[in-house]
Amino acid sequence: MSKEKVVLAYSGGLDTTAIIPWLKENFGYEVICCCIDCGQGEELDGLDERAKLSGASKLYIENIVDDFCDNYIVPCVKAGAVYENKYLLGTSMARPAIAKKLVEIARKEGAVAICHGATGKGNDQIRFELGIKALAPDIKIIAPWRMTDVWTMQSREDEIAYCQQHGIDLPFDAKHSYSRDRNLWHISHEGLELEDPANEPNYDDLLVLGVSPEKAPDEGEYVTMTFEAGVPKSVNGKEMKVSDIIKELNRLGGKHGIGIIDIVENRVVGMKSRGVYETPGGTILMAAHEQLEELVLDRATYEVKKDLGNKFAQIVYEGKWFTPLREAIQAFMDVTQEYVTGEVKFKLYKGNIIKAGETSPYSLYSESLASFTTGDLYDHHDADGFITLFGLPLKVRAMKMQELKKNK
Repeated sequence: MSKEKVVLAYSGGLDTTAIIPWLKENFGYEVICCCIDCGQGEELDGLDERAKLSGASKLYIENIVDDFCDNYIVPCVKAGAVYENKYLLGTSMARPAIAKKLVEIARKEGAVAICHGATGKGNDQIRFELGIKALAPDIKIIAPWRMTDVWTMQSREDEIAYCQQHGIDLPFDAKHSYSRDRNLWHISHEGLELEDPANEPNYDDLLVLGVSPEKAPDEGEYVTMTFEAGVPKSVNGKEMKVSDIIKELNRLGGKHGIGIIDIVENRVVGMKSRGVYETPGGTILMAAHEQLEELVLDRATYEVKKDLGNKFAQIVYEGKWFTPLREAIQAFMDVTQEYVTGEVKFKLYKGNIIKAGETSPYSLYSESLASFTTGDLYDHHDADGFITLFGLPLKVRAMKMQELKKNK
């Protein structure tokens, strides 16, 4: 009789490496490792040998970079989705894409369970598990870090010792370092001095994708971008697919110290956490997109879109991607993007994105209306009646308050 199979969301790090023999020892599963490539680069090197050495029967390395960009990042850019006014959702957007691929592999392998290495204090356990529940409610979920009666390891030293006991001698050491999550869109940093909000980040040791603004070039650099229906199409005259545009913007943004944020955010599980995020290309892309929207969207649509953009960010942050609400808001956003087409120009300089002009065939900006020179479309006398009606509630209330004051 063949063993039941479990699909493990595998990064190749110490946690998920230790989980492989743990799953076999405690549950008797055949372990199928699945590493999802969202653009984390060299972190994928040597994973096949490591997974097999640790006892996995098979390793899938699934490249979903373009899917991640086109079907998760672009909708968030269109929505202007930013959590708590700072966080550009780099980890949050990737988790539903990863969950979907894990379910696909589990179905392909006939697995009865999916296992992840997310901790019991973080957001990722929620994002992974809500995605799996929405797509495969029949598949069991195993979360070792919450199974404290079976998962007894509490430190890197414990995990290293456990691996060694099972004949797994891997190049990990017990030295603590930043906890990082990386994909094409961003890299996050937590731990060490960042655990105390009173401490300034040690940017010289911390930064991976770029430099601090102080170390950026003393001369700014102009960049032009084009969009069609809210989707980025080119950088500096060169048309590229979205993933390549983000790579190029990462290079430019990293060079000029763009997109470094230090935030204390409110996790879904109720605690505050402090982290530093590097999102050079994403910060540029979001700013360029908004620059064009200012020109094209009417006031009422722009106002509602801002509110729904905040709601969209909350939905993504909380792991509720595969929900009717996310689909409905995304449909609204797609309608607002129909005419978000044109070109924007800006200058990158020491952490700043400085606007340098924008054009669109659908621009609602009228120079004759906005100019201080009186034009044919606007009669200054019309403002008299408008202000009278617009201010009528204020005037009526003030009159009533005066009347009440006299009668006291």
